Amino acid sequence: MAALILWNALALVWSRSPAVHLSYTEFIAQVEAGNVDEVTIAGDTIEGRLRQAMPLPDGPPDVTFDRFETVFPEAVGDPSLLPLLAEYGVEVDTRRPRNGFVGLILANLLPVALLVGVLVWIGRRTMQGQAGVFNFTRARARTYTTERPDVTFDDVAGCDEAKEELHQAVEFLRDPDRYHRLGARLPRGFLLVGPPGTGKTLLARAVAGEASVPFLSISASEFVEMFVGVGAGRVRDLFTQAKKMAPSIVFIDELDAVGRRRGAGLGTVNDEREQTLNQLLTEMDGFDERENVIVLSATNRPDVLDPALLRPGRFDRQVVVEMPDRRGREQILRIHTRKLVVAADVDLAELAARTTGMSGADLANIANEAALLAAARGGDAVTAADFDRALDKILLGSERHTVMTDFDRRVVAYHESGHAVVAWFSPLADPVHKVTIVPHGRALGVTSQLPEEDRVNYSRAYLMTRLAVMLGGRTSEEEFFGEVTTGAESDLVEATKLARRMVTRWGMGSFGPMALRTDEEQPFLGYEIAQGRELSEEMQAQVDRDVAAILEEAHARAKKIIDDHRTDLERLAEHLLVAETVADGALVDLLGARPGPDDPDLRAGGTVDAPG
Repeated sequence: MAALILWNALALVWSRSPAVHLSYTEFIAQVEAGNVDEVTIAGDTIEGRLRQAMPLPDGPPDVTFDRFETVFPEAVGDPSLLPLLAEYGVEVDTRRPRNGFVGLILANLLPVALLVGVLVWIGRRTMQGQAGVFNFTRARARTYTTERPDVTFDDVAGCDEAKEELHQAVEFLRDPDRYHRLGARLPRGFLLVGPPGTGKTLLARAVAGEASVPFLSISASEFVEMFVGVGAGRVRDLFTQAKKMAPSIVFIDELDAVGRRRGAGLGTVNDEREQTLNQLLTEMDGFDERENVIVLSATNRPDVLDPALLRPGRFDRQVVVEMPDRRGREQILRIHTRKLVVAADVDLAELAARTTGMSGADLANIANEAALLAAARGGDAVTAADFDRALDKILLGSERHTVMTDFDRRVVAYHESGHAVVAWFSPLADPVHKVTIVPHGRALGVTSQLPEEDRVNYSRAYLMTRLAVMLGGRTSEEEFFGEVTTGAESDLVEATKLARRMVTRWGMGSFGPMALRTDEEQPFLGYEIAQGRELSEEMQAQVDRDVAAILEEAHARAKKIIDDHRTDLERLAEHLLVAETVADGALVDLLGARPGPDDPDLRAGGTVDAPG
């Protein structure tokens, strides 16, 4: 608008004509009278300025002018004009003649066009704003039609069973008639279930890369807004788009954001979330069998999903994506090191054996950290030492340069030696990989254990050994300093959690084969749930007594091992005060060979599900 006002102001300046028109005869007379100071000749037009102002012709005598204009005679011109001007000392200038039509356009029509353009722009902005109100319920899904994710099943490792199940969905979308001829109906929804970092989203992208069909991806949290009804509208719009593009794939990530069990929470009901869930249930149930739209979804909390989502006809097939085994971890490491310059001394099979319990995301992080460390030291390739440092950084945390007193260093050395000695002389304990008194993360010292093999079930004897190792540091402080410190806080917390699970989940207390805590618990209520009922005060007290008895048994076992190997513990602690870090090779020199399996330690018998 400011530009428009400025343009009109300039147009007014350009359009005014301050010069007075003189006849050519009067002009010549003024030249011969010596009253013309300067002239400018443009084509047949002469503009000039007088030395002395004159009264306006036919005007009041007190109104004068000093600028004038005149025109050459059109027929013959005046060849004597220039000599005459030179004779009387008139300054002469020339310029190209102005285009009158262009000047008219610039001075009059262009401002009007500019004003019309501004009005049109304002109108379009207003219409777009109104359209945005109606598009508020439009789904914000990322749609891949021609350019699909460049991920295939070859880029996913460690979950062969899941890939096999999803391969059926890909084949159905590629050739649906083969299934329809036999009257078969593919499951409408595939729910990818597994811990974080196991590659659920990567699998969905691989399905989109394998199947040559449109792929619509959205996070469940994008459905929910502060306005009631918006989420349901976005669900409708998402499935409308998918049906228009059929055959197609719809991927909803983090389904538990809208798919939580209805009526399970406390306080007010989230109407917006429940309406969104109801619309999702309606859309999935209302699919025509031949619409060829498959819904993929991912969650790491299947226990909180509404049962209506999991019934046949909706998400009627659950694809479990578990933590990778040793072979899967090696394959994952090979994928994530394909673009790295890896040295010849790197053994990925050995690294896979040392990363038990890690997810695909953890392994990708290790490979990236190793590359960063190699680049930081200026190396030409990523070596085995870089992978070792990266693994320690992720498992133990980053090193901290904390200044400790001699007494604190001694306490930490004996504390970590207590963990290491109890683990070293317990046949069922996981092997000790490294002991250090260098602060890592929030810990003043770390004892690292790496399982030799993947475990699916844990016996009571193994769990008791694990508890004894946790309490070994505090027990060592008791034995060598006659008091305990606050350094065992995290050990006590983790040991208490494990002992409580043994009693309430795995039937290893005085209650016998009875689960006192189920998946339908309400942990924020502050009490245990027994088969859908809250425990009585007497049962809760018994649970506490069982937990205390288990912890005391583990403490006694740790004390016995430390008493039997007191000299070994002192030797290791004094060595740590000097070297600060002891790896598994040096541990053999300090503590001797580890004892083999001892049958009496396996007396508990039986197995339990691995701790979740």
